[in-house]
Amino acid sequence: MISTYLAPLDEIDQARTDHLTFLDELSDSGVLVSSGRQDPPTGGVVLLDAASAEQARDLMANDPYVRRGLARYEPVGWQPTRGVLADWKG
Repeated sequence: MISTYLAPLDEIDQARTDHLTFLDELSDSGVLVSSGRQDPPTGGVVLLDAASAEQARDLMANDPYVRRGLARYEPVGWQPTRGVLADWKG
């Protein structure tokens, strides 16, 4: 998932703790592979072990950034073929 911030960074940062808690929950449930903020900070990238774009959208709909209208996510399918995630089996 690629996010785009829809609000100024100071508003995003006010919700960041809740967002990170949400990502911790995804990690604990085994669907979060990795995540991080873009540089420059115009959004973020969330790698999910999801079966479909619809499942990924459903998961990210609960992100506090989304619920508060601070960001939107777009799914981007990806099959790693090289590097440390090349043999990712989820």
